[in-house]
Amino acid sequence: MKWLAAFGQYLQLMGRVLSLPERWRMFMRQYVREMGSLGVDSIGIVLLISFFIGAVICIQIKLNIQSSWMPTFTTGYVTREIMLLEFSSSIMCLILAGKVGSNIASEIGTMRVTQQIDALEIMGVNSASFLILPKVAGMMTMMPFLVVFSIVSGFVGAYATSLAGIITPDDLTVGLLHDFTPWFIYASIIKSVVFAFIISSVASYHGYFVEGGSFDVGKASTNAVVSSSMLILFSDIFLTHLLA
Repeated sequence: MKWLAAFGQYLQLMGRVLSLPERWRMFMRQYVREMGSLGVDSIGIVLLISFFIGAVICIQIKLNIQSSWMPTFTTGYVTREIMLLEFSSSIMCLILAGKVGSNIASEIGTMRVTQQIDALEIMGVNSASFLILPKVAGMMTMMPFLVVFSIVSGFVGAYATSLAGIITPDDLTVGLLHDFTPWFIYASIIKSVVFAFIISSVASYHGYFVEGGSFDVGKASTNAVVSSSMLILFSDIFLTHLLA
């Protein structure tokens, strides 16, 4: 029942993390810094990956699925549904779990093995809230913006395929607008906020309870990515059914 003990330890940590900050000015300073390091610094990779994925999806649908008996807007329609329903929320969060999650786990883990967290505890500071809460809040704040950027970049990538003659811009536009449901965007944002909490909190948990040296920090970073990725996949099934 090792996993049950770890889950209980995680809940206890989150109880400390979600307490009110002792110094709001310092919290806001850390909060803004984490939004930059965890969110703004991830915009580049989000735009790049989404652009090429949008283009690849459009090409694959056009060349391998669409046929003469299907409407010409099928390619744009399917591209939009894939980007909105799964890629920009779920798959993109899996990618960010590797980038952001490992960063958080290694940062907090290094502070643990160098006894910086112990120093904070000795000074009477709630180290869990001081270190982890800004990361959780910053990640949950920036993730909806990253999802919107991913959707737009994917559509731009789809339009880029028209330069190669894969599909006409008019057919793609009709497909992107056909039977559009705005709720899909809101559902993607809701899912991304939940995934952002999973990524930041699970990575922080693995880093906070590191024992040993630098080797254990790397191991905790790997475990953080694996654990958050698995939780994202499981919760994606539940949220998809709930928000459908």
